[in-house]
Amino acid sequence: MQEFLGAISEFVWGPVTIGLLVGTGILITLTVSFIQLRKFGYAWRIISGKYDDPRDKGEITHFQALSAALSATIGTGNIAGVGTALALGGPGAVFWMWVTAVFGMALKYGECLLSLNYRTIHPNGVVGAGPMYYLEKGLGQKWLGVFFAVFAAVASFGIGNMVQANSVAEPVETYFGIPKLVTGLVIGGLVFLVIVGGIRRIGQVASRLVPFMAVFYVVGALVVIFANIGGVPAAFGRIFTDAFTGTAATGGFAGAAVAQVIRFGVARGVFSNEAGLGSAPIAHGAARTKEPVREGLVAMLGPFIDTILICTMTALVIILTGAFSSGATGADLTAKAFNMGLPGPGGYIVAIGIIFFAFSTAISWSYYGDRCIDYLFGEKMVMPYRILYCLLLPIGAYVKLATVWTISDIFNALMAWPNLIGLICLSPVIVRLTREYFSDPGRVYPNV
Repeated sequence: MQEFLGAISEFVWGPVTIGLLVGTGILITLTVSFIQLRKFGYAWRIISGKYDDPRDKGEITHFQALSAALSATIGTGNIAGVGTALALGGPGAVFWMWVTAVFGMALKYGECLLSLNYRTIHPNGVVGAGPMYYLEKGLGQKWLGVFFAVFAAVASFGIGNMVQANSVAEPVETYFGIPKLVTGLVIGGLVFLVIVGGIRRIGQVASRLVPFMAVFYVVGALVVIFANIGGVPAAFGRIFTDAFTGTAATGGFAGAAVAQVIRFGVARGVFSNEAGLGSAPIAHGAARTKEPVREGLVAMLGPFIDTILICTMTALVIILTGAFSSGATGADLTAKAFNMGLPGPGGYIVAIGIIFFAFSTAISWSYYGDRCIDYLFGEKMVMPYRILYCLLLPIGAYVKLATVWTISDIFNALMAWPNLIGLICLSPVIVRLTREYFSDPGRVYPNV
Protein backbone atom coordinates (compact mmCIF):
# COMPACT_ATOMS: atom_id res chain seq x y z
CA MET A 1 0.00 0.00 0.00
CA GLN A 2 2.80 2.41 0.91
CA GLU A 3 4.56 1.71 -2.40
CA PHE A 4 1.29 2.26 -4.31
CA LEU A 5 0.59 5.54 -2.52
CA GLY A 6 4.20 6.59 -3.02
CA ALA A 7 3.83 6.08 -6.76
CA ILE A 8 0.67 8.22 -6.79
CA SER A 9 2.42 10.93 -4.77
CA GLU A 10 5.35 11.00 -7.18
CA PHE A 11 2.92 11.31 -10.10
CA VAL A 12 0.77 14.12 -8.63
CA TRP A 13 3.89 16.02 -7.55
CA GLY A 14 5.58 15.28 -10.87
CA PRO A 15 6.56 17.56 -13.75
CA VAL A 16 2.94 18.34 -14.74
CA THR A 17 1.94 19.81 -11.36
CA ILE A 18 5.27 21.55 -10.77
CA GLY A 19 5.23 22.94 -14.32
CA LEU A 20 1.65 24.14 -13.90
CA LEU A 21 2.47 25.85 -10.60
CA VAL A 22 5.56 27.64 -11.90
CA GLY A 23 3.94 28.35 -15.28
CA THR A 24 0.90 29.96 -13.66
CA GLY A 25 3.22 32.04 -11.50
CA ILE A 26 5.07 33.23 -14.60
CA LEU A 27 1.74 34.00 -16.35
CA ILE A 28 0.50 36.18 -13.49
CA THR A 29 3.92 37.82 -13.10
CA LEU A 30 3.88 38.89 -16.75
CA THR A 31 0.23 39.98 -16.85
CA VAL A 32 0.62 42.25 -13.81
CA SER A 33 4.10 43.45 -14.88
CA PHE A 34 6.21 41.97 -12.04
CA ILE A 35 4.05 43.50 -9.33
CA GLN A 36 5.92 41.50 -6.67
CA LEU A 37 9.00 43.59 -7.40
CA ARG A 38 7.40 46.95 -8.29
CA LYS A 39 5.11 47.15 -5.26
CA PHE A 40 7.25 45.30 -2.70
CA GLY A 41 7.80 48.38 -0.50
CA TYR A 42 4.16 49.45 -0.76
CA ALA A 43 3.06 46.02 0.50
CA TRP A 44 5.08 46.51 3.70
CA ARG A 45 3.43 49.90 4.27
CA ILE A 46 0.00 48.27 4.02
CA ILE A 47 0.92 45.80 6.80
CA SER A 48 1.78 48.70 9.10
CA GLY A 49 -1.92 49.58 9.18
CA LYS A 50 -1.29 52.99 7.63
CA TYR A 51 -4.19 52.61 5.18
CA ASP A 52 -6.60 50.60 7.37
CA ASP A 53 -10.21 51.70 7.65
CA PRO A 54 -11.96 50.26 10.76
CA ARG A 55 -15.29 50.57 8.93
CA ASP A 56 -14.28 47.92 6.39
CA LYS A 57 -15.84 44.48 6.67
CA GLY A 58 -13.76 41.50 7.72
CA GLU A 59 -12.57 39.72 10.85
CA ILE A 60 -8.81 40.38 11.17
CA THR A 61 -6.20 43.00 10.24
CA HIS A 62 -3.79 42.74 7.30
CA PHE A 63 -0.96 41.82 9.68
CA GLN A 64 -3.03 39.15 11.43
CA ALA A 65 -4.06 37.66 8.07
CA LEU A 66 -0.44 37.46 6.93
CA SER A 67 0.57 35.98 10.30
CA ALA A 68 -2.18 33.34 10.10
CA ALA A 69 -1.10 32.36 6.58
CA LEU A 70 2.59 32.36 7.55
CA SER A 71 1.90 30.25 10.62
CA ALA A 72 0.66 27.55 8.23
CA THR A 73 3.57 27.82 5.78
CA ILE A 74 6.46 28.38 8.20
CA GLY A 75 6.71 24.80 9.36
CA THR A 76 8.54 21.56 8.82
CA GLY A 77 9.15 22.55 5.19
CA ASN A 78 11.57 25.23 6.38
CA ILE A 79 13.57 22.66 8.35
CA ALA A 80 12.94 19.21 6.87
CA GLY A 81 12.09 20.44 3.36
CA VAL A 82 15.29 22.44 2.94
CA GLY A 83 17.29 19.54 4.35
CA THR A 84 15.72 17.20 1.79
CA ALA A 85 16.33 19.61 -1.11
CA LEU A 86 20.02 19.96 -0.23
CA ALA A 87 20.54 16.27 0.53
CA LEU A 88 19.13 15.22 -2.84
CA GLY A 89 19.82 18.23 -5.06
CA GLY A 90 22.86 19.87 -3.50
CA PRO A 91 23.47 23.61 -2.89
CA GLY A 92 22.15 24.57 -6.35
CA ALA A 93 18.64 23.57 -5.27
CA VAL A 94 18.51 26.74 -3.16
CA PHE A 95 18.63 28.92 -6.31
CA TRP A 96 15.60 27.14 -7.74
CA MET A 97 13.79 27.55 -4.42
CA TRP A 98 14.37 31.31 -4.82
CA VAL A 99 13.02 31.25 -8.38
CA THR A 100 9.93 29.39 -7.18
CA ALA A 101 9.46 31.95 -4.39
CA VAL A 102 9.65 34.95 -6.75
CA PHE A 103 6.96 33.56 -9.04
CA GLY A 104 5.15 32.20 -5.99
CA MET A 105 4.76 35.79 -4.79
CA ALA A 106 2.73 36.51 -7.92
CA LEU A 107 0.65 33.37 -7.35
CA LYS A 108 -0.14 34.44 -3.79
CA TYR A 109 -1.02 37.92 -5.02
CA GLY A 110 -3.47 36.57 -7.60
CA GLU A 111 -5.17 33.91 -5.50
CA CYS A 112 -5.61 36.14 -2.44
CA LEU A 113 -6.91 39.03 -4.57
CA LEU A 114 -9.55 36.70 -6.01
CA SER A 115 -10.36 35.37 -2.55
CA LEU A 116 -11.21 38.88 -1.31
CA ASN A 117 -13.11 39.75 -4.47
CA TYR A 118 -15.44 36.75 -4.32
CA ARG A 119 -15.68 36.13 -0.56
CA THR A 120 -18.99 35.67 1.28
CA ILE A 121 -19.65 37.45 4.58
CA HIS A 122 -22.32 35.63 6.61
CA PRO A 123 -24.95 37.54 8.65
CA ASN A 124 -23.00 36.81 11.87
CA GLY A 125 -19.90 38.50 10.40
CA VAL A 126 -18.00 35.26 9.79
CA VAL A 127 -16.20 35.22 6.44
CA GLY A 128 -16.29 32.44 3.88
CA ALA A 129 -13.40 32.80 1.46
CA GLY A 130 -10.93 30.81 -0.60
CA PRO A 131 -10.68 29.04 -3.94
CA MET A 132 -14.04 27.30 -3.47
CA TYR A 133 -15.77 30.69 -3.60
CA TYR A 134 -13.98 32.12 -6.63
CA LEU A 135 -14.33 28.82 -8.46
CA GLU A 136 -18.10 28.93 -7.83
CA LYS A 137 -18.87 32.67 -8.04
CA GLY A 138 -16.14 33.81 -10.41
CA LEU A 139 -15.67 30.84 -12.71
CA GLY A 140 -19.22 29.50 -12.36
CA GLN A 141 -17.95 25.98 -11.65
CA LYS A 142 -19.27 24.95 -8.24
CA TRP A 143 -18.13 21.35 -8.78
CA LEU A 144 -14.52 22.54 -8.88
CA GLY A 145 -15.12 24.44 -5.65
CA VAL A 146 -16.53 21.28 -4.05
CA PHE A 147 -13.51 19.26 -5.22
CA PHE A 148 -11.12 21.82 -3.75
CA ALA A 149 -12.98 21.92 -0.43
CA VAL A 150 -12.97 18.12 -0.12
CA PHE A 151 -9.25 17.87 -0.97
CA ALA A 152 -8.33 20.64 1.48
CA ALA A 153 -10.48 19.23 4.31
CA VAL A 154 -8.85 15.81 3.95
CA ALA A 155 -5.37 17.37 3.73
CA SER A 156 -6.00 19.35 6.93
CA PHE A 157 -6.20 16.13 8.97
CA GLY A 158 -2.84 15.02 7.64
CA ILE A 159 -0.39 17.75 6.70
CA GLY A 160 -1.90 20.26 9.13
CA ASN A 161 -2.67 17.89 11.98
CA MET A 162 -1.23 14.41 12.53
CA VAL A 163 2.02 15.06 10.68
CA GLN A 164 2.62 18.26 12.68
CA ALA A 165 1.87 16.56 16.02
CA ASN A 166 4.34 13.81 15.14
CA SER A 167 6.94 16.41 14.12
CA VAL A 168 6.67 17.94 17.61
CA ALA A 169 6.52 14.67 19.56
CA GLU A 170 9.75 13.24 18.10
CA PRO A 171 12.15 16.04 19.14
CA VAL A 172 10.34 16.63 22.46
CA GLU A 173 10.89 12.98 23.39
CA THR A 174 14.50 13.05 22.14
CA TYR A 175 15.60 16.29 23.81
CA PHE A 176 13.28 16.60 26.80
CA GLY A 177 12.28 12.98 27.55
CA ILE A 178 8.53 13.65 27.45
CA PRO A 179 6.42 10.70 26.13
CA LYS A 180 4.82 11.24 22.73
CA LEU A 181 1.26 10.65 23.94
CA VAL A 182 1.64 13.32 26.64
CA THR A 183 2.94 15.77 24.04
CA GLY A 184 0.01 14.94 21.76
CA LEU A 185 -2.57 15.50 24.52
CA VAL A 186 -1.02 18.86 25.45
CA ILE A 187 -0.95 19.98 21.80
CA GLY A 188 -4.55 18.85 21.31
CA GLY A 189 -5.71 20.89 24.31
CA LEU A 190 -3.76 24.01 23.36
CA VAL A 191 -4.90 23.89 19.74
CA PHE A 192 -8.54 23.57 20.82
CA LEU A 193 -8.25 26.59 23.12
CA VAL A 194 -7.07 28.63 20.14
CA ILE A 195 -9.28 27.38 17.32
CA VAL A 196 -12.55 27.42 19.27
CA GLY A 197 -12.36 31.21 18.97
CA GLY A 198 -12.28 31.07 15.16
CA ILE A 199 -10.09 33.20 12.89
CA ARG A 200 -10.13 36.18 15.27
CA ARG A 201 -8.36 34.23 18.00
CA ILE A 202 -6.15 32.41 15.50
CA GLY A 203 -5.13 35.78 14.04
CA GLN A 204 -4.38 37.19 17.50
CA VAL A 205 -2.25 34.19 18.50
CA ALA A 206 -0.50 33.96 15.13
CA SER A 207 0.35 37.68 15.09
CA ARG A 208 2.30 37.16 18.35
CA LEU A 209 3.65 33.67 17.73
CA VAL A 210 4.90 34.01 14.14
CA PRO A 211 7.24 37.01 14.68
CA PHE A 212 8.65 35.39 17.84
CA MET A 213 9.31 31.97 16.31
CA ALA A 214 10.72 33.42 13.10
CA VAL A 215 13.12 35.71 14.98
CA PHE A 216 14.13 32.89 17.37
CA TYR A 217 15.02 30.55 14.51
CA VAL A 218 16.66 33.19 12.28
CA VAL A 219 18.82 34.49 15.16
CA GLY A 220 19.99 30.95 15.86
CA ALA A 221 20.86 30.51 12.19
CA LEU A 222 22.63 33.89 12.06
CA VAL A 223 24.87 32.89 15.00
CA VAL A 224 26.11 29.91 12.96
CA ILE A 225 26.39 32.00 9.78
CA PHE A 226 28.43 34.76 11.46
CA ALA A 227 30.67 32.14 13.05
CA ASN A 228 31.46 31.02 9.48
CA ILE A 229 31.18 34.45 7.85
CA GLY A 230 34.30 33.96 5.75
CA GLY A 231 32.64 31.13 3.86
CA VAL A 232 29.44 33.04 2.96
CA PRO A 233 30.64 34.41 -0.43
CA ALA A 234 31.79 30.94 -1.47
CA ALA A 235 28.46 29.45 -0.30
CA PHE A 236 26.47 31.86 -2.47
CA GLY A 237 28.89 31.24 -5.33
CA ARG A 238 28.28 27.53 -5.07
CA ILE A 239 24.50 28.00 -4.97
CA PHE A 240 24.61 29.93 -8.26
CA THR A 241 27.12 27.68 -10.08
CA ASP A 242 25.62 24.35 -8.97
CA ALA A 243 22.15 25.55 -10.02
CA PHE A 244 23.27 25.29 -13.67
CA THR A 245 26.05 22.68 -13.55
CA GLY A 246 24.83 20.15 -11.01
CA THR A 247 26.71 19.05 -7.89
CA ALA A 248 29.64 16.64 -7.77
CA ALA A 249 29.64 13.69 -5.37
CA THR A 250 31.38 14.43 -2.06
CA GLY A 251 31.43 12.54 1.22
CA GLY A 252 28.06 10.84 1.70
CA PHE A 253 26.48 12.98 -1.03
CA ALA A 254 25.86 10.97 -4.21
CA GLY A 255 25.95 14.00 -6.52
CA ALA A 256 23.11 15.55 -8.51
CA ALA A 257 22.55 16.31 -12.18
CA VAL A 258 21.06 19.67 -13.19
CA ALA A 259 17.61 18.11 -13.66
CA GLN A 260 17.72 16.79 -10.08
CA VAL A 261 18.86 20.15 -8.75
CA ILE A 262 15.93 21.92 -10.43
CA ARG A 263 13.40 19.26 -9.48
CA PHE A 264 14.16 19.20 -5.76
CA GLY A 265 14.63 22.97 -5.52
CA VAL A 266 11.29 23.74 -7.16
CA ALA A 267 9.36 20.94 -5.40
CA ARG A 268 10.62 21.83 -1.91
CA GLY A 269 10.12 25.55 -2.58
CA VAL A 270 6.47 24.97 -3.47
CA PHE A 271 6.01 22.65 -0.48
CA SER A 272 7.45 25.28 1.84
CA ASN A 273 5.51 28.40 0.81
CA GLU A 274 2.30 26.70 -0.50
CA ALA A 275 1.96 29.29 -3.30
CA GLY A 276 -0.70 28.12 -5.74
CA LEU A 277 -2.09 25.37 -3.49
CA GLY A 278 -5.04 27.56 -2.48
CA SER A 279 -4.61 27.37 1.30
CA ALA A 280 -3.45 30.94 2.05
CA PRO A 281 -6.44 32.62 0.30
CA ILE A 282 -8.70 31.14 2.99
CA ALA A 283 -6.87 33.06 5.74
CA HIS A 284 -6.29 36.24 3.73
CA GLY A 285 -9.96 36.26 2.70
CA ALA A 286 -10.90 37.16 6.30
CA ALA A 287 -8.90 40.42 6.19
CA ARG A 288 -10.64 43.64 7.17
CA THR A 289 -10.51 45.53 3.86
CA LYS A 290 -12.68 46.35 0.88
CA GLU A 291 -9.70 46.40 -1.52
CA PRO A 292 -8.85 42.95 -2.93
CA VAL A 293 -5.62 44.29 -4.46
CA ARG A 294 -4.41 45.51 -1.09
CA GLU A 295 -4.72 42.08 0.51
CA GLY A 296 -3.14 40.45 -2.52
CA LEU A 297 -0.09 42.67 -2.02
CA VAL A 298 0.12 41.70 1.65
CA ALA A 299 -0.19 38.01 0.76
CA MET A 300 2.68 38.13 -1.75
CA LEU A 301 5.11 38.83 1.11
CA GLY A 302 4.48 35.30 2.42
CA PRO A 303 6.79 33.43 0.00
CA PHE A 304 9.47 36.10 0.49
CA ILE A 305 9.49 35.69 4.29
CA ASP A 306 9.03 31.92 4.21
CA THR A 307 11.34 30.84 1.40
CA ILE A 308 13.75 33.65 0.54
CA LEU A 309 14.39 34.58 4.18
CA ILE A 310 13.88 31.60 6.49
CA CYS A 311 14.67 28.77 4.06
CA THR A 312 17.84 30.59 2.95
CA MET A 313 18.98 30.82 6.59
CA THR A 314 18.56 27.05 6.95
CA ALA A 315 20.34 26.39 3.66
CA LEU A 316 23.33 28.58 4.55
CA VAL A 317 23.78 26.77 7.86
CA ILE A 318 23.78 23.42 6.06
CA ILE A 319 26.17 24.56 3.31
CA LEU A 320 28.60 26.49 5.56
CA THR A 321 29.00 23.57 7.96
CA GLY A 322 29.40 21.10 5.08
CA ALA A 323 26.66 18.93 6.56
CA PHE A 324 24.88 18.45 3.22
CA SER A 325 27.54 15.92 2.15
CA SER A 326 27.19 13.87 5.35
CA GLY A 327 24.55 11.50 3.99
CA ALA A 328 21.84 12.74 6.38
CA THR A 329 18.59 14.15 5.01
CA GLY A 330 15.48 16.07 6.04
CA ALA A 331 15.19 17.43 9.60
CA ASP A 332 18.09 15.18 10.69
CA LEU A 333 20.37 17.01 8.26
CA THR A 334 19.29 20.43 9.54
CA ALA A 335 19.76 19.36 13.18
CA LYS A 336 23.20 17.92 12.33
CA ALA A 337 24.21 21.18 10.64
CA PHE A 338 23.14 23.30 13.62
CA ASN A 339 24.96 20.94 15.99
CA MET A 340 28.11 21.20 13.88
CA GLY A 341 27.88 24.99 13.74
CA LEU A 342 26.79 25.46 17.34
CA PRO A 343 27.78 22.37 19.37
CA GLY A 344 25.39 21.81 22.27
CA PRO A 345 22.55 24.31 21.81
CA GLY A 346 22.36 23.80 18.02
CA GLY A 347 20.10 20.76 18.21
CA TYR A 348 17.84 22.48 20.73
CA ILE A 349 17.35 25.44 18.36
CA VAL A 350 16.04 23.06 15.70
CA ALA A 351 13.93 21.10 18.21
CA ILE A 352 12.31 24.22 19.68
CA GLY A 353 11.90 25.67 16.19
CA ILE A 354 10.03 22.55 15.07
CA ILE A 355 7.77 22.74 18.14
CA PHE A 356 6.70 26.32 17.41
CA PHE A 357 6.52 25.84 13.64
CA ALA A 358 4.39 22.69 13.89
CA PHE A 359 2.02 24.12 16.54
CA SER A 360 1.41 27.25 14.49
CA THR A 361 0.80 25.16 11.37
CA ALA A 362 -1.77 23.06 13.24
CA ILE A 363 -3.85 26.06 14.35
CA SER A 364 -3.95 27.67 10.89
CA TRP A 365 -4.69 24.48 9.00
CA SER A 366 -7.63 23.85 11.33
CA TYR A 367 -9.12 27.11 10.04
CA TYR A 368 -8.55 26.05 6.42
CA GLY A 369 -10.35 22.81 7.14
CA ASP A 370 -13.27 24.33 9.03
CA ARG A 371 -13.92 26.89 6.25
CA CYS A 372 -14.04 24.01 3.76
CA ILE A 373 -16.41 22.06 6.04
CA ASP A 374 -18.58 25.18 6.35
CA TYR A 375 -18.66 25.48 2.55
CA LEU A 376 -19.60 21.81 2.10
CA PHE A 377 -21.98 21.18 5.00
CA GLY A 378 -22.78 24.49 6.69
CA GLU A 379 -21.92 26.06 10.04
CA LYS A 380 -23.50 23.21 12.06
CA MET A 381 -20.62 20.87 11.17
CA VAL A 382 -17.78 23.26 12.02
CA MET A 383 -17.62 22.51 15.77
CA PRO A 384 -17.71 18.70 15.28
CA TYR A 385 -14.87 19.14 12.78
CA ARG A 386 -12.82 21.16 15.31
CA ILE A 387 -13.35 18.54 18.02
CA LEU A 388 -12.32 15.70 15.69
CA TYR A 389 -9.32 17.74 14.53
CA CYS A 390 -8.06 18.10 18.11
CA LEU A 391 -8.74 14.45 18.98
CA LEU A 392 -6.53 13.32 16.08
CA LEU A 393 -3.52 15.31 17.32
CA PRO A 394 -2.59 12.87 20.15
CA ILE A 395 -3.00 9.95 17.71
CA GLY A 396 -0.70 11.66 15.23
CA ALA A 397 1.89 12.27 17.93
CA TYR A 398 1.94 8.60 18.94
CA VAL A 399 1.75 6.52 15.75
CA LYS A 400 4.06 6.08 12.77
CA LEU A 401 2.88 8.30 9.95
CA ALA A 402 4.53 7.25 6.70
CA THR A 403 1.16 6.46 5.08
CA VAL A 404 -0.58 9.55 6.52
CA TRP A 405 2.25 11.76 5.23
CA THR A 406 1.98 10.27 1.74
CA ILE A 407 -1.82 10.62 1.61
CA SER A 408 -1.49 14.24 2.78
CA ASP A 409 1.06 14.91 0.06
CA ILE A 410 -1.35 13.56 -2.54
CA PHE A 411 -4.30 15.68 -1.38
CA ASN A 412 -2.05 18.75 -1.11
CA ALA A 413 -1.24 18.39 -4.82
CA LEU A 414 -4.88 17.71 -5.69
CA MET A 415 -5.81 21.03 -4.03
CA ALA A 416 -3.56 22.85 -6.48
CA TRP A 417 -5.23 21.61 -9.68
CA PRO A 418 -8.69 23.24 -9.34
CA ASN A 419 -7.08 26.32 -7.80
CA LEU A 420 -4.68 26.77 -10.73
CA ILE A 421 -7.51 26.30 -13.22
CA GLY A 422 -9.33 29.13 -11.45
CA LEU A 423 -6.24 31.36 -11.44
CA ILE A 424 -5.56 30.86 -15.15
CA CYS A 425 -9.18 31.38 -16.22
CA LEU A 426 -9.70 34.36 -13.91
CA SER A 427 -6.35 36.03 -14.70
CA PRO A 428 -8.18 38.76 -16.72
CA VAL A 429 -10.03 39.66 -13.50
CA ILE A 430 -6.71 39.91 -11.66
CA VAL A 431 -5.36 42.26 -14.34
CA ARG A 432 -8.52 44.40 -14.43
CA LEU A 433 -8.72 44.84 -10.65
CA THR A 434 -5.02 45.65 -10.47
CA ARG A 435 -5.26 48.34 -13.15
CA GLU A 436 -8.39 49.88 -11.63
CA TYR A 437 -6.79 50.06 -8.19
CA PHE A 438 -3.50 51.65 -9.23
CA SER A 439 -5.17 54.12 -11.58
CA ASP A 440 -6.92 55.78 -8.62
CA PRO A 441 -4.49 57.58 -6.26
CA GLY A 442 -7.26 58.00 -3.70
CA ARG A 443 -7.49 54.22 -3.32
CA VAL A 444 -3.74 53.63 -3.38
CA TYR A 445 -2.99 56.26 -0.73
CA PRO A 446 -6.17 56.76 1.34
CA ASN A 447 -6.16 59.00 4.43
CA VAL A 448 -3.06 60.82 3.12
